[in-house]
Amino acid sequence: MPGALQGLKILDFTTMLPGPYATMMMADLGADVLRVLAGSRPDVTVFMPPAIPGTDMSAAAACLGRGKRSITLNLKDQRAGEIIRRLIREYDIVIEQFRPGVMEKFGLGYSSLKEANPRLIYCSITGYGQTGPLRGRAGHDINYLARSGIMSYSGRKDTGPALLGVQIADVSSGAQNAVIGILAAVTHRLTTGCGQYLDVSMTDGAQALNALFGAGFLVDGEEPAREETILNGGCLYDFYETRDGRYLSFGPLESAFFNAFCKAIDRPDLMAAGVAPADGGGKIKNELCHLFKTKTCDEWTEFFTGLDVCIEPVLTMSEVAADPQTQARQMIVDVPLPDGKTVRQFANPIKFSKTPPQYRFAGLPAGTHNREVLLGLGYTEEDIAAFKKSGLFD
Repeated sequence: MPGALQGLKILDFTTMLPGPYATMMMADLGADVLRVLAGSRPDVTVFMPPAIPGTDMSAAAACLGRGKRSITLNLKDQRAGEIIRRLIREYDIVIEQFRPGVMEKFGLGYSSLKEANPRLIYCSITGYGQTGPLRGRAGHDINYLARSGIMSYSGRKDTGPALLGVQIADVSSGAQNAVIGILAAVTHRLTTGCGQYLDVSMTDGAQALNALFGAGFLVDGEEPAREETILNGGCLYDFYETRDGRYLSFGPLESAFFNAFCKAIDRPDLMAAGVAPADGGGKIKNELCHLFKTKTCDEWTEFFTGLDVCIEPVLTMSEVAADPQTQARQMIVDVPLPDGKTVRQFANPIKFSKTPPQYRFAGLPAGTHNREVLLGLGYTEEDIAAFKKSGLFD
C-alpha cells in the first residue's frame, strides 16, 4: 500500500541528528529521500557504537538512514552542481543543515536552485537561524536548550541544570519542526503552485517549547525557577527512589488521581493539601521519599496496578523493549539489511489506518546508489567511471 507521503521527492544534504531524523520520518511515510553526502567526510553517526555485525554501519546510522538512498558528491566540484540541478527537476524538496551561507558558496542556495525549479521547497535547519547576531555560531543540543531559557528552570536547585539522555532541541525543535514546515509548504504549493524557503532554528524551536511557564513570564515577568513550579519539582510531582535504588515517576496532578493514591497508601489525611501543598510539598514530600523506599520498584508497580494514580516505573531500555505496551503498539520493528538479515529499530510513532509506515531497508553506506542515480539522470557508464577516477564522489 502506498505511503501517505508517496510522491514527495526529497533531496537531503543533512548529517548528524536533526535533518536525518526528519527525513527518516518522511521516508517511513512513503517519501522518496535521496541523501547527498561527502564521501571523504562521512556522517559522524556512522562511527557511533555499536556497529551492526557484518555491516559497515552503526546502529544509529542504520536507523537514521532508514528507507533512504544516497549518493556521494564533492560539493566544491562544479560538476556536482550540475548533477544537483538535474536532480532538482524531480526532487523538488531540499533539506540542508549547513551553517548559513555554506550552500550559497557551493552555488546551491535557494535563490540559485529555485531558478531550476520554481516549485522548490527549500528547508534550512540551523542552530540559531539565518538571521541575528548568532547566525554563524557553532552549537549543539545542549547550547540551544541553554539559550532557550528551558534550562534556567530545569534540574535541581542544589546541582543546577541536568543533562537529558535524548536531544530535545535536535529532534523536537529541529527535526519535527522541519517536517511540519515542509508538509505545510507542500500544502501551500498544492493550492498555489509556488515553492518557498523555510528557516528552521533549533533555538527558536526550543524557546517556543516554553509554552506554559514561559507564557506566564511574558505576562507577569516572574522568572520560573528550579523546583518552584508545579512541573519541575516544586510540588509532589517528581521522581522518587525506591528501596532497590530505582525510581518511580509520580504525576497525579488532578485531585481524583491524587485522592486515589492517598487511599491506596491509607493516608486520606493528605488529600486536603493536594499534590501541590502551600509549602511546595516539603514535609509531605519527605514523607513520600521515606514511603517509596520501603518497597522495591517492582513491588510498587504491582501495588499500584489497576489504580488510576499516574505512577509509573522509570524503565531501562531492556524493559522498554520487553514491555507489553511497547509490543502492543508495535514500536519495535525488524528492518531489512542487505544480507537478508534484519536489525531491530524503534518504529515511526504515528499510527495510520490506511497508509501505515513502511520500513523498506535500513540505512546503507554513503554512495551506495551513485551508479543507479546517475544512470537515471542520463549519465553513461563511462561518465560515472570518469567521475569516480577524478574524485567527484569524494
